[in-house]
Amino acid sequence: MFDEVKDYYGKVLQSSSDLKTDACCTDTDMPDHLKLAMSKIHTEVASRYYGCGLVRPQQLEGMRILDLGSGSGRDCYILSQLVGEEGFVLGVDMTDEQLDIANKYIDYHTEVFGYNKPNIAFKKGYIERLDELELEDNSFDIIVSNCVINLSPDKESVLKEAYRVLKPGGEIYFSDVYSDRRVPDKLVKDPVLYGECLSGALYWNDFLNLAKQCGFNDPRLVEDRPLAIDNAKIEKLIGHINFYSATYRLFKLDGLENACEDYGQSVVYKGTIAYHKELFALDKYHNIETGRHFPVCGNTWRMLQETRFKDHFEFYGDMNKHFGIYAGCGSDLPFGNSNTTNNNNNHSGESSSGCC
Repeated sequence: MFDEVKDYYGKVLQSSSDLKTDACCTDTDMPDHLKLAMSKIHTEVASRYYGCGLVRPQQLEGMRILDLGSGSGRDCYILSQLVGEEGFVLGVDMTDEQLDIANKYIDYHTEVFGYNKPNIAFKKGYIERLDELELEDNSFDIIVSNCVINLSPDKESVLKEAYRVLKPGGEIYFSDVYSDRRVPDKLVKDPVLYGECLSGALYWNDFLNLAKQCGFNDPRLVEDRPLAIDNAKIEKLIGHINFYSATYRLFKLDGLENACEDYGQSVVYKGTIAYHKELFALDKYHNIETGRHFPVCGNTWRMLQETRFKDHFEFYGDMNKHFGIYAGCGSDLPFGNSNTTNNNNNHSGESSSGCC
């Protein structure tokens, strides 16, 4: 499958307009600071973008970031601006044509960003085999990926390698495509469906279980939306399956519990993260207003207290007294079920306050 994907993204696709569905290439609304960052990206780099949602975690200044499946480098060059000259971004991709474009414009972007030296690099390699690139354990603060992991034939190795190279308290923050049921093998083998980020998509519940097996307990859904397949031929083949573009964040924190447990804790956001003065969104179900006490479970507390977000919150309570599970939490609900609420991994389009 590696060769088919290389050919599709290196030779078949020459720009985003060559895609046959909207599974890839779907930016959500950009805030002004990201529009400004995007405006500085060379047009050739931007035109070869095939992602399914701009990956944009908060608090990036000075971070070391790894982009899995970096393609032409668009997201890397945006992140290069957000981490600043003292941060660092490494892009990994297996497609020569894409890497040629990414490397071609390193000096161009260094000058446009006003940096004295590049804070970005690209390596050819496979996201399943980061060890072959001699990437050290615990060496990155954040890993991002944009509509690429679904293209991997060995998603378990991707997540295990991501866990290995992340620092404790780090996270993988990524957009990808998921299905509401398992995709039949005969469709997985279709090179166009696979290249269009459809037939390689994981069934959402298989993804959640796999993430936990690889050490990422309590995956958090950040945002999601259903995908439209505006192509009659592809719709005929795969129209019985619903697909979603979704962004998840997975924290490397040992000992996270399997459910949202109530210890009577709360946090107050100080409003001190750049571009997030009034609200901090940990995930789809935790939108924390500045200056307001926000009840949290033990896992959410740790996601804020044991990560790069610690200095931006005030913490109340501890984990000495247990009050049981939060009502409505503790089970994974059907992907796309519009009648369900209060779950971190429910793709219902509904949201809640508090935990969870």
